[in-house]
Amino acid sequence: MSNRPRFRMGQPVITPTAQSMLEQAGISPTVLLGRHLRGDWGELDFADIASNELALLIHRRLLSSYVIPGGGKIWIITEADRSVTTILLPEDY
Repeated sequence: MSNRPRFRMGQPVITPTAQSMLEQAGISPTVLLGRHLRGDWGELDFADIASNELALLIHRRLLSSYVIPGGGKIWIITEADRSVTTILLPEDY
């Protein structure tokens, strides 16, 4: 996998609950953003990975999901127009 971004992320945004979870786990949001931008979609099933790969071609919304130590989960969503990328918990959605 390349270290180059595969798409524009736009404005990065993080919800307070996601920020708190990442701080408690000692994980930088930048690390997860980097994975997302490189197309490392995290813990997704085959159908969701295929959906993301298609979304890159037809400019649809992109979703990554990362498991955080301690049992939490972080989602990263980049909007279809690539104007905003949000780091959030699934329950923030």
